[in-house]
Amino acid sequence: MSGVVNCRQLALGTGRPKIAVPITGRTTAEILAAVAPIKAAQPDLVEWRVDFYEAVTDAEKLKQTGQRLRAALGDLALLTTFRTHGEGGELALTEAAYFELCHAILAGEFTDALDVERYHDEASVKQVVAQAHQQNVVVIMSNHDFAKTPAQAELVQRLTSMVAWGADIAKIAVMPQSAADVLTLLAATNEARETLAQPIITMSMGDLGKVSRLAGEVFGSCLSFATVGAASAPGQIAVDRLRPVLDELKLTE
Repeated sequence: MSGVVNCRQLALGTGRPKIAVPITGRTTAEILAAVAPIKAAQPDLVEWRVDFYEAVTDAEKLKQTGQRLRAALGDLALLTTFRTHGEGGELALTEAAYFELCHAILAGEFTDALDVERYHDEASVKQVVAQAHQQNVVVIMSNHDFAKTPAQAELVQRLTSMVAWGADIAKIAVMPQSAADVLTLLAATNEARETLAQPIITMSMGDLGKVSRLAGEVFGSCLSFATVGAASAPGQIAVDRLRPVLDELKLTE
């Protein structure tokens, strides 16, 4: 059974799935302006999608904006994510530039958690994981397939490999082409929840997969991504609509 990971004051892997809201501003002003309405919506975690940020490759500006964001968020946990273009992100980087950025985020000392994509050079991934853990930063290792839903065994294998590479939390998002694909994702989630020692985050994207964003407590996904303003992936639900459903579907103890 999967365990619990603490991220700032947030316990991931227990109870109702926690709610994350993305910030996708392109300028420092846009990023900071997003904070007040997000805090008013009371999510559990904020994801800063730095691939949208216009100065993302400038380490000093990234640090300055990250530290201002960290201060503005108060006690809210912060996940920092650069989603590569090949996995649905805004910007294409070379392998070297991707890992340089990961290390720059950690060096900036503003984030509580870091998204690290699984399908990059193994030694480089593990080096980032080691640095994150030295700084007590939670590693959410991820994989996103915007074209299809792989077979159940393949999904479980990918999540399992993330844990083997040092992930604190393993995340996978896939695109369904049918209701059967959504069932495949949910079955893989349930299997991984029963076999892995770390919490997992899974989702079936788009309108067809929205049910997967609601059923995390039943099947084993510990975090659901919602919106306050702009979405960062297809199928995300507004936080004020998602929370009541998660509460309604809460399992009685």
